[in-house]
Amino acid sequence: MPPIRPSVLTMWPFNRTPDAQDLVPALAPEIRLADAADVIHALSEPALIVDGQGMVRLANSAAAEVLEVDPAGLHLSASIRIPAVLEAVAAATAGEDRVSVDYELRGSILRVFRAQVSGLGAGRGALVVLRDLTREQQIERMRADFVANASHELRTPLAALSGFLDTIMGAARHDEKAQVRFLGLMRSQADRMRRLIDDLLSLSRIEMNEHVRPAGEVDLTQVAAHVRDVLSGMAREQDCEVMISETGPLTVTGSRDELVQVVQNLVENALKYGSSGKRVEIRLGRTGDMAELSVRDFGPGIAEEHIPRLTERFYRVNVQDSRARGGTGLGLAIVKHIVNRHRGRLSIVSRSGHGSEFSIRIPLKA
Repeated sequence: MPPIRPSVLTMWPFNRTPDAQDLVPALAPEIRLADAADVIHALSEPALIVDGQGMVRLANSAAAEVLEVDPAGLHLSASIRIPAVLEAVAAATAGEDRVSVDYELRGSILRVFRAQVSGLGAGRGALVVLRDLTREQQIERMRADFVANASHELRTPLAALSGFLDTIMGAARHDEKAQVRFLGLMRSQADRMRRLIDDLLSLSRIEMNEHVRPAGEVDLTQVAAHVRDVLSGMAREQDCEVMISETGPLTVTGSRDELVQVVQNLVENALKYGSSGKRVEIRLGRTGDMAELSVRDFGPGIAEEHIPRLTERFYRVNVQDSRARGGTGLGLAIVKHIVNRHRGRLSIVSRSGHGSEFSIRIPLKA
């Protein structure tokens, strides 16, 4: 970015001198707003026209969606609170060359943008076009994470498979009973690798699109009933009953497949680790403008010190127990990122000896 002259910053409205109105005239009258509006609204990327005093004169619908407010008629600093962007606009308004500024918006979902600022002539304002770089950066991070995680987590089952093969080809070459046992162990390790790769790919896809909110309509009550039916066989094997608190339709904005994945992961975990309580409850309700779904088990619970880390990828309370039950350590990470994508919240309440309750809140369909 080229250096900004001190005189430019003194001209910017939040440090305005008494005669700044004369120094920085508004958008020149020869730039007709009606014509400029046609151009702005034809752009697919978020775009704004700012006058010489920093007021947003025009903004397209894409800009209003990204900024989560219609900035037209407001000062630019009311919707973009990034000093580097504001300085670039001030410089462009004063006649500087076109400038690009990359910045991040941190919240439950990290988003990355590039603001491309072009002057419309000295004192006549600036055009600001925002480019969303989130997906590009997510793809790059997804590649790096997938390679790092896969190479680390696949090493153990691959070593086990190699050892079993050596035994079958060596000491157990003529021992049919040993071969059958080792082949069964090899099958379990191969299944573990398949589950791990499936979960890694699923998590990567979700993270790549986490900044894009789904737009469908989903009834959480139907999702809960579907998951109960799908996992009925597992519940019988665990001698555990899955119960649903009956409510009417609970329609949210979201992706049905992803919300099924969330509820299924939570109920599977409850059956795997809390089936000693003999029942799992799925409760549904409304809290303000949010739909709430909670999955509660009555098993041994989770020690308090583990709760803050449960949604970290590959974090396990008991590594050996998790692997023995077929866990990959990615289920709750997937749940967290899907809930974030739906602009919802995940909460966990548990105490040793008192069971666990995992709750999600998703905005109701307006």
